[in-house]
Amino acid sequence: MRRTVAALFAGIALLAVLSAGCGNPLAGGAEGGATGDIIIGASDVGESLLLAQIYAGALRNAGAENVTVRPPVGSREVVVKALQDKSLSVVPDYSGNLLRYFDKDTQATTPQDVYAQLKQKLPSGFEVLEQAPAEDKDLLVVRKELADSGIKTFSDLGKRCKEFVFGGPGQWSSRWKDKIKTLYGCEFAEIRTTDTGGPVTVAALKSGDVQVADLFSTSSSIAANGFVPLVDDKNMFPAQNIVPLVAKGTLSLKEADALNRVSAALTTDQLTELNVQFSEEKRNPLDVAEEFLRRNNLLAPA
Repeated sequence: MRRTVAALFAGIALLAVLSAGCGNPLAGGAEGGATGDIIIGASDVGESLLLAQIYAGALRNAGAENVTVRPPVGSREVVVKALQDKSLSVVPDYSGNLLRYFDKDTQATTPQDVYAQLKQKLPSGFEVLEQAPAEDKDLLVVRKELADSGIKTFSDLGKRCKEFVFGGPGQWSSRWKDKIKTLYGCEFAEIRTTDTGGPVTVAALKSGDVQVADLFSTSSSIAANGFVPLVDDKNMFPAQNIVPLVAKGTLSLKEADALNRVSAALTTDQLTELNVQFSEEKRNPLDVAEEFLRRNNLLAPA
């Protein structure tokens, strides 16, 4: 599901991590790794990088010292290995994808079921803290004229899939082609690889090169272009709530509580706005993180 942002966005985050000035209350050292350090990782996804900075600010506010945000560490496989050997302490992740990583045969789809199964399936050495209400999950979207013609749900789409070209990530066929056929009887006329919820997919849907596209629930492109998300009425896509994945024993109770308070405050609407500020307005992630924490009373007064 996850989208890879342009190298520019990763560069912005990396620069902010390595060169943040002393005047920012979230800024910390650029290197960590000694015993007792808290090292926060992120994937090469703009949203993950931003969440890592929010976690860092909350932990520092809770009194944690030697908190480090590492540059993007890569795929989930790399992240999991780094948590196992405790070269990372905590990473922001997504409940549904994380569950599928540890249990590829899971049938859980709702936020409650996904989270409950995730806690059961985690190997020893890992723990998840409280999940946020915020989700960033796959959506199938269409242009308004197609929705106005009577296609409002995945079931509506299933009856007419053969009329349409689909645009989405390269992994669509391996992950969802059979599932959407089984649940909804949907077989597209053509499946086109565009990109993972990014500008290529948006442009293809706008131009009519594709009629159905896979985007994400926090994408500002949906409202900006008047696209209409379809209702996944049989829950094909699992819940994808934001959840901190932690190497067991690396956080104190006070530090874990600080991250739980972040999760409790984080809604999908707020996450969408954070993504706009970071990815579209190109704001410094440290500033965006600080504003979020202050707005939600998660940062001590300056």
